[in-house]
Amino acid sequence: MGKEDVFDPFALDAVPRRVMPLIFVVDTSGSMEGAKIASLNTAVRDALVDVGEISKNNGDAQIKVGALEFSSGVNWMYPQLINAEEFQWQDLKEGGLTSLGAAYDELNKKLSRSHGFMAEPSGSRAPAIILLSDGVPTDDYKHSLEKLKGNPWYKVGVKVAIAIGDDTDTDILAEFTGEKEAVITVHNVDQLKKIIRTVSVTASRVASQSASVDTKEKEDGTQSANDPNAQMKDALAGIKDNDPTLGGVDIGDTKTNFGTDDWGGW
Repeated sequence: MGKEDVFDPFALDAVPRRVMPLIFVVDTSGSMEGAKIASLNTAVRDALVDVGEISKNNGDAQIKVGALEFSSGVNWMYPQLINAEEFQWQDLKEGGLTSLGAAYDELNKKLSRSHGFMAEPSGSRAPAIILLSDGVPTDDYKHSLEKLKGNPWYKVGVKVAIAIGDDTDTDILAEFTGEKEAVITVHNVDQLKKIIRTVSVTASRVASQSASVDTKEKEDGTQSANDPNAQMKDALAGIKDNDPTLGGVDIGDTKTNFGTDDWGGW
């Protein structure tokens, strides 16, 4: 018997990591043309390199990525979630309307164990969902959002929205995130690229340490100290301090930089 064949009774099989979905929900309507969609494609592709490193070095959670685009209809970039280290971002193209309600319906369908993305054999952690949009919905999104709000995975997931320019209705995005402090408005290409990376990396770190649908609220209905959305909100509140070049973005209700949009020069 060779040395490699000796049975070691103390050897342990590797514990499979639970999967943490990172899902980008991207507005690809006609108003996203030019610098907006081009810089978004570049920024997400670059951010995924860092997300892949986070996944590779996390012993508890494996990050898998999905991308849902919505315009006059909806479409997943790939039919299944893909390991962050292996995900190949395909450039999105703009055109059409803004079917946000249809995107909510599709997201609700996939946030499911029975016939969606959450049926991982090793188990799933709460997802991180990043919504990016530059305008207002052209369909009836409210009914779809109400259905989505009843989804247990949506409830415990980390939710952030990036408003791309002043024309975005941030109140509508805040309905998705549940908190205005989780909505960030960017006004130019450099801000968009930096915020996509910052949010992608931060959301991946927070959500990969979070629980599953068993997360509980405190008895008084407030968020618990380890609530991933509370952690994400705290992180977003400090992004300007951590990166002074992001002083030109607006968070939540603030309109300090309203009117500074500049989407040329790409």
